[in-house]
Amino acid sequence: MKKGVGSLKAKCSKRGYEAIIALNNPDLNEFIAQYAELCNPDSLFIRTDLDKDAEYIRQKTIENGEEKKLKISGHTIHFDGYHDQARDKENTKLLLPPDLKLGANINSLGRDKGLKEIYGYLDNIMKGKEAYICFFCLGPTDSQFSIPAVQITDSSYVAHSESILYRRGYEEFKKAAASGEFFKFLHSAGELENGVSKNIDKRRVYIDLRGNTVYSTNTQYGGNTIGLKKLAMRLAIQKASKEGWLTEHMFIMGINGPGGRVTYFTGAFPSACGKTSTAMIKGERIVGDDIAYFRRIEGNIRAVNVERGIFGIIRDVNPKDDPLIWEALTSPREVIFSNVLVKDGTPYWMGDGREIPDEGINYSGKWLKGKKDKNGKEITHSHGNARYTIRLKELKNCDGNLEKPEGVEIKGVLYGGRDSDTSVPVRQAFDWNHGILTMGATLESETTAATLGKAGVRKFNPMSNLDFLSVPIGKYINDNLNIIKGADNPPVIFAVNYFIKDKNSKYLTRMHDKRVWVKWMELRTNGDVDAIKTPVGYIPKYEDLKKIFKDVLKENYSEEDYAKQFTLRIQEFLAKIDRIIDIYKKDVADAPAALFDALEKQKKRLLEAKAKYGDYVAPAVFLGKGSA
Repeated sequence: MKKGVGSLKAKCSKRGYEAIIALNNPDLNEFIAQYAELCNPDSLFIRTDLDKDAEYIRQKTIENGEEKKLKISGHTIHFDGYHDQARDKENTKLLLPPDLKLGANINSLGRDKGLKEIYGYLDNIMKGKEAYICFFCLGPTDSQFSIPAVQITDSSYVAHSESILYRRGYEEFKKAAASGEFFKFLHSAGELENGVSKNIDKRRVYIDLRGNTVYSTNTQYGGNTIGLKKLAMRLAIQKASKEGWLTEHMFIMGINGPGGRVTYFTGAFPSACGKTSTAMIKGERIVGDDIAYFRRIEGNIRAVNVERGIFGIIRDVNPKDDPLIWEALTSPREVIFSNVLVKDGTPYWMGDGREIPDEGINYSGKWLKGKKDKNGKEITHSHGNARYTIRLKELKNCDGNLEKPEGVEIKGVLYGGRDSDTSVPVRQAFDWNHGILTMGATLESETTAATLGKAGVRKFNPMSNLDFLSVPIGKYINDNLNIIKGADNPPVIFAVNYFIKDKNSKYLTRMHDKRVWVKWMELRTNGDVDAIKTPVGYIPKYEDLKKIFKDVLKENYSEEDYAKQFTLRIQEFLAKIDRIIDIYKKDVADAPAALFDALEKQKKRLLEAKAKYGDYVAPAVFLGKGSA
């Protein structure tokens, strides 16, 4: 039976009740009323776009202990449970009706079974608590990119985090009225013990594609609970696929070129491959660090940052490598730290360049240097996945177009992975299709010992979006191919690799060399430099890189280094092609024929080069044999 707004009157304040009525949205009323009855909170707080509503939630985080104030004004600390420190991939599932098949690579569960289970966990789960009904907007407001979203949560920390990360959306719901589609999120931390979620065995994150709803229970960690972030990507990818646009796991940055020119790029990188460090390169402009919506508008590909803030990994943020973030995190402004060490009101984290205190409070409670868990493993002072939450506008390099309703025009797209033995540091695709099919759709990354205990295992991750897909992989690839139909000047696609090694396993590039690669891509995209044609795409000329190294890093760049970095490793490329073809033939039933055609053509070009020049070909060999 459908439930109306009248059933909410007893749980809302007079002002809150009137705020819901003013939205005139029966579907919204039903959603709130249904889960207010099922979860049974003692009261509901309705967060509109007013500043005082955001302040109410901020104060609640302190009153109920979900956050504590730190020494610097505006800074707070939040701790998740010891076993609740990361995204729960295993228990994050798409709920699929019987008629929807997505393939073996996508974690899913039957819709009826999943809803029955989650409803059982949600029954009375909020009793004794206040629930916050929050209205946000994905993408800039007053834009064709805008998607209204409503979050119900019993965690003031989650509501506070979303207040920092997302645009206010109450007025967007007013504009949409009863006719507009919106995304729905329901979260409960569940029963608390010592202030954190107790029943981790019942931690579930279920995405109902048919109902445009995300359910999250018995967890507090932001990646499982901040519904509008990665969880909303599944809903948005499905919506985008139906409507002819894209939802991508990409940053957006502006690269400064000659004469005051700014060229906007997006980039997709799997975890630990340089995504954030690229988006935050010194001297460039950041629009977004994580998620982008793409649309074809008047013949151009334009993109917006879905968010307005950063929920970022704080590890290795220090004054040398990240001076702008460091400044923001060590001066007065609104920041939430999570799962770091606190000593005398000051937060400390891994790689911050400071001396670690001998004791303090962290995600394990009272902490002393050398403390071990029940399995005898030493507990680090700050968690490896500790986070900071901050508005982008608090960073001095935030681009002025962050809130532009029509977004920014994208001229370049980067795909990057952790690859020790195959791809050169930077290369350009021959055209859009070549880039999508041989760079984006073949993206893989090597694991590191620090994360999984075994280094060098290659993980297949097309467009760095595999974890978040809600459509079949083949359809998703075709959506990427089709986005440029009708575009006057499609973006240029590049592959970057910051992790190439020599035969002695020594890195051939350094962390800050990426400042050179992005400057070359900016020049190349605007037709300011030529390039050398190879079987796998265009690579830079030595003379151009030499000049950029001198201009940007004030360093001399040798031809010897250039030759080592940009030698074409034919055998390794051939092995990768065979590996990728095998994955698609085995696991992706709807893989497009164009993918296999592009890979076979690349294989043929490589075999021809191998027959002429051998397994390893210096860039000078290709010079003059084809450039553009």
